[in-house]
Parts: sequence; C-alpha cells; structure tokens
Amino acid sequence: MWNHQFATGSYYFEMAIASPRADSQFTVTFLPHGGLLGDGVGIVEREVHKTQAELRVHGLDCAEEVALIRRALDDQPGVHDLNFDVVRGKMLVDFDAGQVSVARIQQVVSATGLRCEPWNEEAIRSQSFVQRHAKVLLAAFSGLSLIATFAAQGVAGGDLLRLLLVHEHHGSELSPLVPIFSLLAIVSGAIFVLPKAWWSFKRLQPDMNALVTISLFGAVYLGEWLEGATLAFLFALAALLETFSLARARKAVTSLMAVTPGEARVVHHDHEHKVAVDKIKVGAHIRVRPGERIPCDGTVINGSSEVNQAMITGESIPAMKTAGEAVFAGTLNGDGVLEIRTTKTATDTTLARIIRMVEGVQHRRAPSEQFVEKFSRYYTPIMILLATLVAITPPLLMGRDWGDWFYHGMVILLISCPCALVISTPVSIVAALASSARHGVLVKGGAFLEEAARVRAIAFDKTGVLTRGEPEVRQLIPLNGRPEEEILQRLAALELHSGHPLGRAILAYAQQRGVSATRVSDFQLKQGRGAEAEISGERFWVGSLRMMAEKGLPDIAEAHQVGKDGTVVVCGTEREAWALISLADPVRSESRQTLAEIRRQGIEHVVMLTGDNADTARAVAQQIGVDDVQAELLPEGKTRAVDQLRSRYHRVAMVGDGVNDAQAMAAANLGIAVGGSTLDVVLETADIVLMSGDLDKLPFLLRHARRTLAVIRQNVGIALALKAVFLVMAALGVATLWMAVAADMGATLLVTFNGLRLLRARG
Repeated sequence: MWNHQFATGSYYFEMAIASPRADSQFTVTFLPHGGLLGDGVGIVEREVHKTQAELRVHGLDCAEEVALIRRALDDQPGVHDLNFDVVRGKMLVDFDAGQVSVARIQQVVSATGLRCEPWNEEAIRSQSFVQRHAKVLLAAFSGLSLIATFAAQGVAGGDLLRLLLVHEHHGSELSPLVPIFSLLAIVSGAIFVLPKAWWSFKRLQPDMNALVTISLFGAVYLGEWLEGATLAFLFALAALLETFSLARARKAVTSLMAVTPGEARVVHHDHEHKVAVDKIKVGAHIRVRPGERIPCDGTVINGSSEVNQAMITGESIPAMKTAGEAVFAGTLNGDGVLEIRTTKTATDTTLARIIRMVEGVQHRRAPSEQFVEKFSRYYTPIMILLATLVAITPPLLMGRDWGDWFYHGMVILLISCPCALVISTPVSIVAALASSARHGVLVKGGAFLEEAARVRAIAFDKTGVLTRGEPEVRQLIPLNGRPEEEILQRLAALELHSGHPLGRAILAYAQQRGVSATRVSDFQLKQGRGAEAEISGERFWVGSLRMMAEKGLPDIAEAHQVGKDGTVVVCGTEREAWALISLADPVRSESRQTLAEIRRQGIEHVVMLTGDNADTARAVAQQIGVDDVQAELLPEGKTRAVDQLRSRYHRVAMVGDGVNDAQAMAAANLGIAVGGSTLDVVLETADIVLMSGDLDKLPFLLRHARRTLAVIRQNVGIALALKAVFLVMAALGVATLWMAVAADMGATLLVTFNGLRLLRARG
C-alpha cells in the first residue's frame, strides 16, 4: 500500500511502503534530482507499525456520533483511517502501534461520552436485559416520571390546565413532589446527552446536545420543572427512533448469515469428512447431497442436479447444474448429488458480498435526516451568544439591573429550547408510519419516507415482483391426434410423484379442468430431464426437449415458438410425442396499472432488472410497459445497473423480493421489498416493505411520502417562525417567562396537531 506525500519544486516527498513484517511499513524520504544523495536515493527514516483494531462503541447510533468520534480522533497522532459499521455499533481503526495504543484510542472515544471497548462477539451475545435495553428503560422511566410530575401537581390541587398553557407562576403553586419527579425525568432522559454536551463545549463546537443541556439547566434554575422534564423525555424519545431501526437491521444481518451452512463435506480420495466452511480453501473438493445448501461458490466437477438459486439470481425455476457449471453458496440443491471444486473462500462468495452490502445499508442516510442536528451547528452558538448579550449588555452599557437581565437571558434560552424542533419531525413520522401500516406498507423510518418523496426512477425485479413468482400452464397443444383429457390424466399421474415446481403447475392445471390422475407403476425420476412411469402397459414420460431427443423422437417445429416467452415441456411414449405444454411465470394483474400510476406521480424512468433469460424478460416488459429491460443479471449486474441509474437520475428506488435483490437495494437510495418472500431477511433489510404483496401499494407510498415531507417542512417552519417572533420580543426586554414557555409549548402543540393530520392518509 503506497501513501504518497508529494512536495513542490525541489523539495522532497515521502512514501510509505510495506515492510517485510505484515504489520509494519517504512517511511522513506526521496531527495530531488541533483540533491545531496542523487536522484532516486532513499533513506529509511522510521518504521511505522500499522495495525487494525476492532472496537465496539456503545451509543454509536447515527451519523452524529460518527462525526463526533472523527473530530475526537482527527488530531490523534498515529491514527490513519476510521471505518464505521453503524448497524452493529462497530468501529475499525487503522493506526500506528508505535505512536498510539488501543487503550489511548478507547480513552479518546470515551471522553466524548461514548463508551468504547474491544470487539467481542461472545460478550455481545451474553449481555443482560438491562444492558441491551438501557436506552429504552431510561426513556420509559423518564416518561413515567413526567406523568408522575403532572399527576402530583393535579392531586395537589394546582390549576393544571393553567399551568400547562399559561405558566404564570414562580414556584409557589407547585406541589413539593414536582421538583423531585421532574429531576428524575430530567436525569434519566438526559443521561446520554450530558457527556456529549460536555465534549462539545470542550471542543468549542456546541451542538444540539449542548443546547438541550443549557436549556435543562436554565429551566431548573428558573424553577420550570415541568418544562425541563418534558424536554428531557422528548429528546430521549427521539433518540430511540434510530435505536429501534438499528435493532431490526442487526437482526436482518444475523438471519442472512444463517442461510449458509456452517460445515461442508470435503472429499479426500475415497472418503469424506466435515470441515467448517470458513476453513475451506479455494480448489477444495466438496460434496453436496440432495436437499442440502451449497456451502461455497464453485464449479460442478461431477454429478447433475437442479439447484434452486432464486436467492441469488431471482430465477423462478430451479436451474439444471451439470459438470462445468457454476454454483453459488447458500443455494439449495435438488435431488441429485453434486461434487464441486470451490472457486472462492467463504468470505468472498457471492452471498458473503451481499451480506457485506446489507451490513452497509445504514451508512447511506438521507441528506435531510439529520437536519435539526446540522441546523443546530449554527442555531446553537447564535442562541447562546444572543442570550449572553441580552444578559450582560444592558447592565454593562446602561447600568441596568443584573438580576433582571440575567432573567431575560434565560428566557431567551428557554425560548430557543429545541422542544418543538425535536418533536416536529418525530410526531409527523410516527403518524405517517402508523397510517402506512394500516394500509399494508411498513416504513422503517422518516428518512425512507423522505427518500420515497424524492425518487425519480424505479428499478423492478421481475420474478415475484412484476410477476407472481410461480409458473403456470399457458397452453397445452395435443400432438398426433391425442385427446387432451387422456394427456392430462397421464400428466397428473406423473406429476403427483415429482414435486417439481413445473410439475405442480401442470397438476394444478389438470385439477382446474376436473381431470383425475390415472394409475401408474414403476415411477422413475430422470434427474434434470423429467420423469417417466408405466401407464396402461407402456412407458409414458414428461420432460424437457433434451429428454425427447434422448428418446430418439423427431424435433417438433412448434416447440421453439411456444417456448419463446417461457418454458416448454413435452410428454409422450417411446414411439411418439403426445403434447407440448407451455409454462410461464404470469404477470401480476396490477403491474401495468401500477407503472402507469407512478408515472403520473412524476417517476421519470422505470426499468426491469432480472436474472431470467432475455426472451422471457422482453415478453414480460412488453406486457407491462417498462422503459427499459436488462436480463440475465447476477446481483453484481443489478447493482451496476442501479449505480448507472443513480448517476443519471440521482434518486433511485429498487423494488425486489429476494436476497438476490438486497445488494441492488443497498446500492439504491431506497430499497422496497414486496411481501410474501420466503426469506424474512429481505423484509428486514429493505427500507420499506409492501406487506400484503400488493404492488398497487406503491403509488400510495409515493403519495403518502410526498405529503409527509411537506408536513415535516411545515412543522420545522412553524417551530422556527414562532421562536423568531418571541426572540425579538425577548431581545427587546418585553417577553416574560410565561411567554417563553407559551412560545415553546405553543409551537410544540401546533406541530403535533399538524403532524397528526398524517393519520388520515388515504389509500
């Protein structure tokens, strides 16, 4: 690895080159041409011990914490690079062991208020209930304490309505229990905020945590216990939104990893033994028995079998695998035995790469998701400066009373309290998510609603999304004068014993027509080709065109035309073919109408991405009217296609239903899963899930998302506008404490009721 540090003119440059030791590198200084040591001469100045540490960061929930840690370690000598896995709360640090230790890195991170420790999978799994749910428990305790505060005041006979809306008191009206319960609510709600606020003050970079802390202390100083308790609880509640979404993502990654078997059968000469998958090297000879999942990517060297690889390629029909063909880890072997030569290690398989992509999904956050935090970088210092000026300028320059103007300064801080700002987005999100759920759409956070409102292009998987995902018989063409009823009787008899997806479709076709199966004997499954049995004294078979050719029967001209947009199956006896059966994955009835509706809503481009063959893909595309179609794609191909769409349209959604789509979903701005998938992980890793499997919920989602984004913007505008009005009054010295509280609580009530309008979403 080369790290160049070039200078200009005749000055030297430095280059970090690898040492013979794996964990080291050297810094070499090259002098310019004509210099003292001549052209290209290098002097080893110092040895750099470069290593990597995996650390767990408690409280690493969002981009705010990532930025906080980066700022803390930016000036730390010896720290070269930082990478974050927010989904798992994990930090990877590349550092020079000669300049800084892991203990020092932990110390710097811990100083920010985020506890840091070496990564330990076993310790994570053995955490107690309290450790796993500390934030939830503290937020719940803060909420209960807040309820107890209001209850205590009500029982004491105080005018609770007047207290809530007017706040025209100076402590005498409060119940003695109010300060106690309020303090409990404040401490439990702000316990994670205080260390971060302290760090922001030390760095002279006050953020939202700092403003919340100042507001809390100001409320306590002024005796506004109810206001302080409410603020602490609301801030803790907002922080929980991201925690819950991260918990879902962690569960999704765990479930995805469980798809691949932990052991494989490695063949040595005439015997086999089980070896852990992560120990298998490239070139190993492994054996996969019927019904087992393939443990590693590889090439078949012996045997043949149908492999269900829908989770990788999205194909609705199992693919026949024979010698020389590639297979993927995690795919399900059919009825044959496969011997495979591995081509990739467990960490580099197609599925492993998909897993890594899924783990990284949470790194791609909507630009406006952290709007309040970004805004606070400017808002907070301005509010603190304004409050300070109001508190000290009149006494210093005009001889006014220090106590009065300190009071006015605290009023400004109370007015600037971010209560309404904090609640403006969550209340809208909660209402929008609730109404979405009632309409069968699971949205996993406000950021994803924002993305849905901005989408300009949508990519669709074909199988199971635009189509039903299950083959069905399109037509049955009798040959050589054979009656259709007799053909179906024999087909049904064979398919009763096969269990193949195509066989199930043929059997369902016969049952729909009221045809019952005839009796068979000596049933035999012909691996990868079809099946045959003894019926009425002769062998009757059903299978592929290849099986017909093996029987020595002549080619059928119609077969290629019939199978152009799907799969063709042939049946017959040893003497002649009896019928052609055309099967295809049918298009969903709502697909065409859905695509037309989303175009009316402003979607500029619609593309279909599929692992199926080009002929089938084009046939489906013509039926539903997409703008573009790309076929025969592996997950990497779908990802590249999504990347190209993003470079052109910037905001792209990917709609899929299989693990093979997860990588493309991660590459898109928004991942949308259609319900009904057999793998729960896909529903967990997607940003939005159409739970009922109805594609016509997509237009509702886009409408609802745009309305939600509009309400969020309205709420932020309302909160800031009301604060601006009262801040001007406070700066002029005419605002009172009750006005400050009314401004904050009034804005909170307004944004709350405005956000609750989203509960009335129309389908």
